[in-house]
Amino acid sequence: MMASTETMKEFETKNFTLPVDAEHKATTIHLLSVAKPHMRAFHLSWLQFFACFLSTFAAPPLLPIIRDNLNLTATDIGNAGIASVSGAVFARLAMGTACDLVGPRVASAALTLLTAPAVYLSAIAESPTAFLLVRFFTGFSLATFVSTQFWMSSMFSSPVVGRANGIAAGWGNLGGGATQMIMPLVYTIILRMGSANFTAWRIAFFIPAVLQTVLAFAVLIFGQDMPDGNFQQLHKSGTKHKDKFSKVVYHGLTNYRGWITALCYGYCFGVELTVDNIIAEYFFDRFNLNLHTAGLIAACFGLANFFARPGGGLVSDLLAKKFGMRGRLWGWWIIQTVGGLLCILLGLMNSLSGSIAVMLVFSVFVQAACGLAFGVVPFVSRRSRWKCGCGLNSIDILQRISIHNRKGNNLYGRYDCSMYSSHICHILPTVGRYVLWS
Repeated sequence: MMASTETMKEFETKNFTLPVDAEHKATTIHLLSVAKPHMRAFHLSWLQFFACFLSTFAAPPLLPIIRDNLNLTATDIGNAGIASVSGAVFARLAMGTACDLVGPRVASAALTLLTAPAVYLSAIAESPTAFLLVRFFTGFSLATFVSTQFWMSSMFSSPVVGRANGIAAGWGNLGGGATQMIMPLVYTIILRMGSANFTAWRIAFFIPAVLQTVLAFAVLIFGQDMPDGNFQQLHKSGTKHKDKFSKVVYHGLTNYRGWITALCYGYCFGVELTVDNIIAEYFFDRFNLNLHTAGLIAACFGLANFFARPGGGLVSDLLAKKFGMRGRLWGWWIIQTVGGLLCILLGLMNSLSGSIAVMLVFSVFVQAACGLAFGVVPFVSRRSRWKCGCGLNSIDILQRISIHNRKGNNLYGRYDCSMYSSHICHILPTVGRYVLWS
């Protein structure tokens, strides 16, 4: 008992670099700091998520080469795209529970290490089935999104949690844009070093694989679960109650607001994932661009995450100061609705310049909506984060199926049709948000 009391006193008197509240959660964000525990957890979480995003979407920018090497049909490519996000549905279910039980540090690092072999094995895929399987298992790593949001909500207080979640997730999502530039660039460099076309793309996969492995160990070694210590340490000291598995699952499943949030979030980030999977191939095929140019254009969509998603979190916090939770909800409603309209417009564009212009504006709104979403989620329930993650992957899967089940052989025509019809649903969930949260 004496040891437990001494440990609690140690936690109470601990000095932090950032100003903290009564729960030792940081009340400000210093982006240039790597001080332990708050800012170190912040940077480790987004870097790890960035690496997982990079790995999951490493294949799409190289698809024009990979499809020729492996003789992939449009159906094979569509199925592989669906596989890359379908695995994450189950992984995110498990990740939310794992974070509650063992903490975000161990949970995220373990998943990242378990999925890294699939990225390495991408280099030896020799058939459509093998390609689908490596994309399926690599996609499990996207569940680190859940641990990232869990970690930020554990480290930062209510006034800044929207910004913390928005910046960490947004910078992590940059991996989806960065991979559109990095993979074609690495492929080109390897080609110039003398490798054959069908060998160069295989070697290129070692870059995201190594990065993912290194960052998993960095999180495990240098990270910390909570401001006062790691889960195991806090459980032993009695400072933190250890949740039961059944209780975690029960409360997560029975919170109806969590399901509403999951649906709404699914139609902003789910749309973003769909576009990440198809945008490079879309521009390559429709406008007869070369691989490098198509990759650069596609990268612009994902790179908007650098400011758009953090901006959404900032807007959410600012609206909350003046209007409370109602301000957060209305802000999300407006931004996501505009994003839905722009998504429909993108599917109607027939010129390269027009498509690029609309894509850029659309990317800002859809990613800002994601940031606004996680200005709301921490106030629903900490156990609702995994439902939001599952929601977005489920919506992405439905949209991928919609795209590749369209009749006709015109690939970009099917993309346009899907953008016009299925993405109108991007708007519909926002209509019910105000009513259901009243």
